[in-house]
Amino acid sequence: MAVPYIGRAQNPNGKLGVAVVGVKGRGGSHLSAFSGDSRTHVVFVADVDEYVAKSRAESVAKKQGFAPKIVRDMREAFEAPGVDIVSTATPNHWHALCGIWAMQAGKDVYIEKPVCHNIAEGSALIAAARKYKKMCQVGTQCRSSKAIIEAVQFIKEGGIGEVNFARGLCYKRRKSIGPLGDYPVPAEVDFNLWSGPAPYTTPKVTRSQFHYDWHWQRHYGNGDLGNQGPHQTDIARWGLGIDQHPLSVISYGGRLGYQAERKDDNYVDAGDTANTEVSIYDYGDKCIVFETRGLSVKDSADEELNKLFQSTGENKIGVVFYGSDGYLVQATYAHAIAYDKQMKVIKEFKGGEDHFRNFLDACISRKVEDLRAEAREGHLSAAISHLGNISYYLGQENKVSADEARKVLSGIESLDDNLATLDRTLKHLTDNGVDLQKYPISMGPLLAFDPEKEVFPESQEATALVSRTYREGFVCPKAAEV
Repeated sequence: MAVPYIGRAQNPNGKLGVAVVGVKGRGGSHLSAFSGDSRTHVVFVADVDEYVAKSRAESVAKKQGFAPKIVRDMREAFEAPGVDIVSTATPNHWHALCGIWAMQAGKDVYIEKPVCHNIAEGSALIAAARKYKKMCQVGTQCRSSKAIIEAVQFIKEGGIGEVNFARGLCYKRRKSIGPLGDYPVPAEVDFNLWSGPAPYTTPKVTRSQFHYDWHWQRHYGNGDLGNQGPHQTDIARWGLGIDQHPLSVISYGGRLGYQAERKDDNYVDAGDTANTEVSIYDYGDKCIVFETRGLSVKDSADEELNKLFQSTGENKIGVVFYGSDGYLVQATYAHAIAYDKQMKVIKEFKGGEDHFRNFLDACISRKVEDLRAEAREGHLSAAISHLGNISYYLGQENKVSADEARKVLSGIESLDDNLATLDRTLKHLTDNGVDLQKYPISMGPLLAFDPEKEVFPESQEATALVSRTYREGFVCPKAAEV
């Protein structure tokens, strides 16, 4: 759908016109950023929910002095004159196709994390950004955080010695999204457009809360490994200096504990992503482990992690870098702490970010290198989540006992203590009332991955999950086809 268009980004004296797509949740921050920057104004609000779109447009009008035009179909905004930038905070399954369509129409794009719903989409976004010479910023905003920039530099300068291993954490309470059922789509939502590249499930869904809870259904979201995870995996990869996909991955976990909370052994939650998940990524001489815990996280970490995250309260969301001389913890988006081996604080890093401003700077300079989170960075970090989920999904029916899990993990070389991490995870589950004999964890396969070809050379089943089947009219092109 390429549309010839010369935007005004090359005219530093004219305001850039922005279309924001998907405005209910995180999209509100996009609207606030672009209506509040002197270099931009919001000219379109695109959302399939007409009530949400109207409310947001009214708020923008009060801030910038005129109301943006409201459209349901994002393509109307892409084809309109006066739009230089498209910024999207749609559900995950729309991220890549929205970005590709926008770049084909001559727009620069800001895309929320994860930049893609699957690995093939990420490669296609990179190809589109290169072909159309467009700025493509990913919403991993810690790349613009003063604290995290300085902390990563501290690591690279040897501040905690040699560092080859990082652990990402998403210990964040996520309650059940309700029983699996048959629920109507809100009347104000165009469900065909909302579904887009994902399967059309008739005008009904299987979750009771239409908005947001899509995160926990595979058609649309990627669980917390793909929701919160891309922030932390991006920082972990950045600090370790990793610039490629991992060589192998294995995941284990499950969607567990809601039966105990509901006191109903037959309760089936509407989500089909894991709420407890551990993924191990091998990069040869370096390693990343990501841990997701969605049940109560009170007192659920080991003593070392409790000490390292003592400033963050109950939820523990961040990254731990393990160095030969100490540790460095990314504790929040604007705070990092370095410790020596005795857990004594040796340095703190503080300061926030303005990721949208960085994006606009690059839109004006026309220099891709000015972007702090360019498409390829977003792809490599999102792919970590997708790879972990592929192993988990393939092993979802492979239920194992604690002893069987120990046997599997003891045979896998890793820079982490695999068994200690497993034991902490199992204790977390039992502390939350999970009967592991009745509801055992799932163990995914250990999958070798080809970082260049982006395939699993030993598993056709896994390679099939690198992409997805698309609906007619909403096909995300492959990298060679953009």
